[in-house]
Amino acid sequence: MNIGIVGGGPAGLFFAYLMQRHDPGHRIRIVERDPAAATYGWGVVFTDIALTFVREVAPELYAAMTRNQEVHDAMRIVHRGQAITLANNTFHRMARIDLLRTLREHCSALGIAIEFGRKVDDIAEFDDCDLIVAADGATSAIRTRFSEHFEPALDVRPNLLAWYGTTARFDPLSLIFRENDDGLLIAHAYRYSRTHSTFLVECDPQTWRAAGLDRMSEAQSLAYCERVFRDDLDGQPLLSNRSEWFRYAIVSNRRWYWRNLVLLGDALRTGHPSVGSGTRLAMQDAIALFEACVACADVPALLAEFERRRRPGSDALQDAAIRSTQWYETVRARLSLDPVSFAYDYLRRTGRVDHQDVRARDPALAAAFEALHPEGVPP
Repeated sequence: MNIGIVGGGPAGLFFAYLMQRHDPGHRIRIVERDPAAATYGWGVVFTDIALTFVREVAPELYAAMTRNQEVHDAMRIVHRGQAITLANNTFHRMARIDLLRTLREHCSALGIAIEFGRKVDDIAEFDDCDLIVAADGATSAIRTRFSEHFEPALDVRPNLLAWYGTTARFDPLSLIFRENDDGLLIAHAYRYSRTHSTFLVECDPQTWRAAGLDRMSEAQSLAYCERVFRDDLDGQPLLSNRSEWFRYAIVSNRRWYWRNLVLLGDALRTGHPSVGSGTRLAMQDAIALFEACVACADVPALLAEFERRRRPGSDALQDAAIRSTQWYETVRARLSLDPVSFAYDYLRRTGRVDHQDVRARDPALAAAFEALHPEGVPP
């Protein structure tokens, strides 16, 4: 096959690698809008389940991805100044740039051409391709250009987020809830290398305006967040990398493909940072599209097979992401809960975890919750 891929993120790179490794006769070209040296973003996280998919289909890539990664088996929630540890929550963390570098190196070793620093908003240059993959992110220019065929929906959530880094080392993945006179700010923090952590700050619109963040520069916002989380940062600074406030849009599409053009990764559908699902979804998309290519003899059939294989799991995880973001958007109503009950409520936020699941995963937390609620526990 002759394959053109718009977007050199995890979805496009992983799909290209799987295809070329399977059949060296494929001709694959990737066009990426960012320069090769761009370092936008901080760290990414994977659960054990997410990386299992990679290990099963590409053990050699899994080995390269996990060679220098950070692995931790717990997370913690800080509420009212008290930290509650949540056991048996294993997360694999790595720098986003390291993940991209690993994928690029594996693609290049197979002779896949990657062109950097050029944005593509039309597919005319791929007219000779059998298959065109739009993996150009949540704001996909290709999806926008052909929106009448894909019928996308963008659910822009109300909360504001700013994506920082820090040299403070958060070994357990930490969710930190800090109240002040302006309202409530939430930090999602985790170490992804020996020296750095991701530090994502979230707040609702009321807090954002009351704090004056809507009128602050990037540097002023960073300084404000440093003050709010001073005790948590232990004197370490926050770091900015185009860290402007944004609202997260949950993307979905009524149709996944049109003719020989298919959406992949965030261009197809987004999760939400609160469930850490974006990179996982992208790489699972790549696996499903690859498997459909192997299973089917022609492009129309493989695209239909891709959607058949992938849509149920994709929709389920996106539904969980929506429930998760709604929990954060309404969390003020839960701030009166004691720290144990608050952490318990967090674990059940997506509707996919019941009390027996909590008991199996974290017996200590379940027992503490039961002790506080002798009248009975939710089903």
